[in-house]
Amino acid sequence: MINGIWLGMIVIGFVFAAVNGRMDAFTGAVFDGAKNGVTVSFGLISVLVFWLGIMKVAEDAGLLRTIARALGPVVRFLFPDVPKGHPAIGYILSNMSANLLGLGNAATPMGIKAMQELQTLNPDKETATPAMCTLLALNTASITLIPATLIAIRLNYGSADPAGIVGTTLAATVVATLAAIFADRLFRRLHLLRRPPEPPAARLSRTGGGAASPPPGAHSEAKG
Repeated sequence: MINGIWLGMIVIGFVFAAVNGRMDAFTGAVFDGAKNGVTVSFGLISVLVFWLGIMKVAEDAGLLRTIARALGPVVRFLFPDVPKGHPAIGYILSNMSANLLGLGNAATPMGIKAMQELQTLNPDKETATPAMCTLLALNTASITLIPATLIAIRLNYGSADPAGIVGTTLAATVVATLAAIFADRLFRRLHLLRRPPEPPAARLSRTGGGAASPPPGAHSEAKG
């Protein structure tokens, strides 16, 4: 889908440039965009390598394990339908920890792995589960303590105060995360209200129950 959108934009731009006789401007914009992309990428590499190194040091020092333990109760509250000890929990914790440090590129692989593990719990493979929707919302609006990627971009473009967005970014991501959690709880409740009632037989099989057995001696009393 994304590839089709970008291809459509390029084709539309090419057609309009050809019709209006602006092919020179179109060509110049293509090469300028490619050059800027390479320049920004090199600027991001240095900062991301630095923060990934800091994250590795934090991992070896036990900081990430501490963050994961602190986030454990939060994850259990946000993902009540994921069994305790399931592999998805570990990937979700890694994704949230990386997002807290502003390492979106490092958080993405962990988010993908978490989605793959959540899919193993999905009875309907064509429809996202509430847990998958929760993860997507939190990954998009995650609280960010240090926006490393944005700082790198501002530094690359010569900002006088690259880290000046830390406070505003933290405030914005806190508000966005709270809104995402509120919406998630609301839609989970609506989902439960709209779900058809579970048949008694299915409920008994799910909970491990069964039909009540007659009391001892009932058969003998009946025969007598």
